[in-house]
Amino acid sequence: MPADDVHFGESWSLSPDSRRPLPELIEQKLREQIIGGTLKAGDRLPTEPELARKLDVARSSLRTALQRLQLQGIVEVRRGLGWYVRRTDLAAVEEHLEGRLAARQFSQTDLLEVRIALETTAASLAAVRAGDGELDELAKLNHRYQRAPVDDTQEVIESDEEFHSALIRASHNELLEQMYQVLVPGLQDCKRHAHPSREVHNRSANEHEQVIWFLRRHDEVGAKSAMTTHLLGLYNDVAADDTQPKATLSTYVGVSDNPIWGKSR
Repeated sequence: MPADDVHFGESWSLSPDSRRPLPELIEQKLREQIIGGTLKAGDRLPTEPELARKLDVARSSLRTALQRLQLQGIVEVRRGLGWYVRRTDLAAVEEHLEGRLAARQFSQTDLLEVRIALETTAASLAAVRAGDGELDELAKLNHRYQRAPVDDTQEVIESDEEFHSALIRASHNELLEQMYQVLVPGLQDCKRHAHPSREVHNRSANEHEQVIWFLRRHDEVGAKSAMTTHLLGLYNDVAADDTQPKATLSTYVGVSDNPIWGKSR
């Protein structure tokens, strides 16, 4: 069904719920349209601008919701064509890894340990592959993150995710990027419940800057070490009540590695 043939009505209006993030409300509404038969397998969704206008939401929140549904195998994006409904059998979704992740069927500790492994590898690759333009973009995104009001949870999460996603892209490893995107919805949930103070927020921004510093010097081990240190902050908070031994810096960075420390900035 072409985008213009999808009929919008009052049923597309979102029900306000201040207790739930907007992307979750959008995801639920799109699910309802698929379950109710408004959207069928093979249908093309309206364009992002049109869909955002019909739902009266920001495109960033809409895109997050679509990514959640993509990870569950419900929708797919076709390059140059747009978003399409992939399946309507939602009962089978949780049989897939993506569906299990989207349904939060893995612990936050497991999720963050895998995130650290992927993102620190990306930092090492970016140190030898990222161009000056990509590094400048990382610095710009970190500036946006640093300026985000601590009490604006959505802005903090989105600006932080923009930075980390840009770092992943700078690795120039398509499979690594795809694997990381599978984790994004769960990571956003972890961050949403973290409630960082201004002090913690500033420290996080400084750690981003430290990662960029090593990237500009093409120091793979330094970038990996700095990124590991940064990511262990949230991990240690989440894993505080976990009974099994926690990961540490040496879990991800070998004792024989030799980063460039102590250079003047």
